[in-house]
Amino acid sequence: MILKINPFKATDCNARGIAFAGCLIAFLLLPLNRTLAAEPAASTPSAQTTLSTGAPAPRNIPFDQLLRPSRNPINAYRGKSVAPPSLANSARLDSLVRDGKLYLSLRNAIDLALENNLDLVIARYNIPIAQMDVQRTQAGGSVRGVNTGVVSGTPGGAGVGVFGSGAGAGAGGTSGGAGGAGAGASGLVTSTLGTGTTVSTFDPYLSATTYVDHTTQLLPNKTLYGVPVIHQNTILGNFAYAQAFPTGGSLQVAWNNNRQTTNSPNQTINPQLESYVQVYLQQQLLAGFGLGPNLRYLRIAKTNQKVSDIAFKAQVIATVTQICDLYWDLVSAYDEEQVGERSVEFARQTLETGRKQLELQAIPEMEVLKAEGEMANREQDLTVSRTNLELQELYMKNALTRSLDDPILQEMPVVPVDHIASRIEPIAEPVQEMIADALKNRTELQESSLVLQNSELSRKTARNALLPTLSVYGFYAGTGYAGTPNSANSPGSASTGYGGALENALNYSSPEYQAGFQLSIPLRNRIAKADQYRTELEYRQSQVYLEELKKRIRIEVRNARYALEQGASRVDAARKARDLAQRTLDIMQKEQKLGAGSNQQTLAAEHDLALAESALVTAETAYEKARIEVRRSTGSVLEEYGISIADAKAGVVEAENHQ
Repeated sequence: MILKINPFKATDCNARGIAFAGCLIAFLLLPLNRTLAAEPAASTPSAQTTLSTGAPAPRNIPFDQLLRPSRNPINAYRGKSVAPPSLANSARLDSLVRDGKLYLSLRNAIDLALENNLDLVIARYNIPIAQMDVQRTQAGGSVRGVNTGVVSGTPGGAGVGVFGSGAGAGAGGTSGGAGGAGAGASGLVTSTLGTGTTVSTFDPYLSATTYVDHTTQLLPNKTLYGVPVIHQNTILGNFAYAQAFPTGGSLQVAWNNNRQTTNSPNQTINPQLESYVQVYLQQQLLAGFGLGPNLRYLRIAKTNQKVSDIAFKAQVIATVTQICDLYWDLVSAYDEEQVGERSVEFARQTLETGRKQLELQAIPEMEVLKAEGEMANREQDLTVSRTNLELQELYMKNALTRSLDDPILQEMPVVPVDHIASRIEPIAEPVQEMIADALKNRTELQESSLVLQNSELSRKTARNALLPTLSVYGFYAGTGYAGTPNSANSPGSASTGYGGALENALNYSSPEYQAGFQLSIPLRNRIAKADQYRTELEYRQSQVYLEELKKRIRIEVRNARYALEQGASRVDAARKARDLAQRTLDIMQKEQKLGAGSNQQTLAAEHDLALAESALVTAETAYEKARIEVRRSTGSVLEEYGISIADAKAGVVEAENHQ
């Protein structure tokens, strides 16, 4: 909008009306300027110094409200802020602390992760981001794509299979995206997803231009205007309305108004009022015709929204799987530390007994020296076990909290409540049924199938873009004049008010109408041809990738099944070795009491028992992880632990959902 201020004073009520329209538009835009100027910057939340705030973690921001139409039209030009993320740990954490220790079961660990794990907090933002993509494309905007990769910022635990099916890198540690681009040779490789004819915005567009202008010009002669200096005053108010439709059509309405006064006595009408109205309609008939090409972005965005929901489920599965692995690693480290403490205590007792026997000269000094060396070795092993336990505790606390700023929490021991099951449960389900479940439940296949639908849509829109551009159009326009006739030059009568000019523009007294076709034919069309053929190649490539993914999943399931069977065998062998080492130690202790054995032989037997117990702990941990991998590979992690996706999205776990 252009507004020129001039000391020229309008003396006609019609002139004041046109000037008032321009001022009104400027006034309506003032709230937008104030909003932009007064928008506060998001503040950084202060560091947390307690385990939790005593209240449950806040649920997701109601992003759906952004999609609802507002009664206040000014709100369309006001931005909406998103609250800073809450970094307070959930109240559940406090409830598990007793005597300065965090007592943790596997179920507690999973619930805390669903409420606090930052990987999930990051992934939750992808859901409203996908909603905003739908809103954008409903207005005809191009699709921006959504992140579908699994966030893997939590350290500890093993990698878990194949996740993410889209192309493109995402923020927050994600590694895949739907509707995005992928990195390739020589920089960025742009996908042909969504290729086709240009889509115009479906939101109506209103524009206005108003100004007041005064012009003074010296004339070389006064023959034409009758005065040596011409003064001309112009007030203009032009308005336009434009809108496109998903059919490929468009509507444009123009309403132009002009008031002009001059000091020339030769002017026929002074002041002169002019009003011009035009309605213009256009519809594409070949390229860009129909709902398919013009709603392709919206359809892709809605598919991507489904992909985003599935990707969040994949994130939950990955996080829960990692938490289970971390928990059993913690249990293993805790048991290893217990084994080390028992071993050190046994070595200490043996050393004390040896020193007493040395004082009685019942054994040579060499036996005591060997016992002291064995004691030092076992203390070293215990130190390694304790530091490893502290590291696993740190991994676990990091995975289950939003903030680790509290020094008390950093140093707090974690005591696992659940321990590895003593009974090995064989898998009765046939491997083919496990594979069938995996092909039905795995999120990667669900994502890839939806991405394949988007590729199929792009194939159709790319073919439409090959066609020439042919449109039919028509418009009607009318022009009306009014003003005060100059009695010296125009003795006739004319409408003197602006209403007369507008009436003449609309009453078919001076119409203009036109209908026709516009045709544009690219003679070689190489760009559209290349894009169309590339969509075919990418679609076939996606089909091959889907089949390859199915093969990989079959192998993953079988590999997990084999690992579980091997783990069960290792546990059985390790238990037998532990029992044998225990019996050997018992025999050596009895022989020593009878005087037939030495302290060194007993220490060696106890050392063998400690090694056997450590090997059993390692075997049992590997077996539990193999069980988790079987659940992950078959897509049954959430069902196994009774996890609700609604709870995971909200970040608040309801107790009755897993009881």
